[in-house]
Amino acid sequence: MIKRIFIGIIASVMVLSHAASSDDKADINAVLDALHEHASTASWDKYFALYAHGAVFIGTDVSERWDIETFKGYAAGAENGWTYTPRERHVDIVSDGNTAFFDEVLDSQNYGTSRGTGVLVKTTRGWLIAQYHLTFPIPNDLAREMTAKIKAFEAKQK
Repeated sequence: MIKRIFIGIIASVMVLSHAASSDDKADINAVLDALHEHASTASWDKYFALYAHGAVFIGTDVSERWDIETFKGYAAGAENGWTYTPRERHVDIVSDGNTAFFDEVLDSQNYGTSRGTGVLVKTTRGWLIAQYHLTFPIPNDLAREMTAKIKAFEAKQK
């Protein structure tokens, strides 16, 4: 009898843990979807409310590693915002239940295929972005050509 109760409790905890994880993933997806929506409408107050204190944004240029305050200054000049539409997304929650990481493939009218990766933390305000990194993935067949162009560009900058 005690063994059945114990097994029942363990099974209940496992179901609740899975449900919490599913709810967390839904909440994380909602945060990331809101991030893209607010960026596309240049709703900067709402956009930056989705970032955690001390967050970092890493842009596509090697020089773009911005603390959130610097990034706010950059975004303020973008009156029309920027539009990235998620095509595919993966979210993984760390076993502590308070940290998640994601990667997403994005479509952009200006840049084509892009990739966003990052980390979210669970706070008293819900899930917030601690780091977001936007990249332009280079197909392997184009990598040598593109990296040669980057090397040449960087050599001219010296």
